[in-house]
This record gives sequence, C-alpha cells and structure tokens, in this order.
Amino acid sequence: MLSNKAKYGLKALMYLADTADQGPVLIAEIAEHEGISKKFLDAILLELRNAGLVGSKKGRGGGYFLARSPDEIYIGGVIRVLDGPLAPIPCASRTAFRPCDDCGDVQACAIRTLMLEVRDAMADILDSCTLTGLLARRGGPPDLMYFI
Repeated sequence: MLSNKAKYGLKALMYLADTADQGPVLIAEIAEHEGISKKFLDAILLELRNAGLVGSKKGRGGGYFLARSPDEIYIGGVIRVLDGPLAPIPCASRTAFRPCDDCGDVQACAIRTLMLEVRDAMADILDSCTLTGLLARRGGPPDLMYFI
C-alpha cells in the first residue's frame, strides 16, 4: 500500500513541476496548497533532496525546486526513496530480500511466487511512468465506452 509519505512526496513533486517556471517554492506554499503538514513535508523534501530529486536554495528567493527534468523522475524511484522496496512481502523484494519468519522453504513457497509476480507488475508500471506521465493523468482515466 502506498504510504501517505510517498503520496505527499508525489504531490509535492507535481506541484514543483507545475511551478518550475516561477523558481524555488517555499515549503509553506507547497504545504498549504496540497494540505500537508509543513513539518511532515519538510522531512519528505529532505529525503527527496538527499536522493537528488529536488534541490533547495536558502535565503531570499529560496525554496525547493526539481533537481531533474520531470521526464527523468520515475515514480517507482520516488516511491522506493520514500517507502522502500515495492515488494508486498520481504521475501519478494529484489533489493531487500528477507525470508519470512514462518517460511519453511522459500523456493517452494507459492505465496512468495505470487508476490514476486505482483512486485514485478507494480515495478513495470511504476518504473515506466515519469513525473511528466503522472502530470498527464490528472484529468482522470479516459472514458471507456463499450458497445454491444
């Protein structure tokens, strides 16, 4: 499940992309616009800055800005920075594998093999969507029409 931390991080990145032509944005402005606690957002932006996704400028005219083009920021990477591995259970993680405490045989576990497929499907989608692609989805899903 996507945490509030990752969701708010994505919202902040979208806001920074929308306001990129205005220069650095104050954290208070992002927090107010997105309805996020300033203190929580400060911690999120610090993690995104440490990961090289956003930059910051101190002093007059300072604030946060995207450190990369929205075309170079992949949603899967953002979620991994803020939430850790995408796998729904630790034994299905590619980067932080850990066998479950109650597992007798990791290789024969049917639950693990299913969760590996889930993890791979999630990674395929999230690692192919950039911040630009996420911004393009704001209108919601396209209307689907079925004809019988």
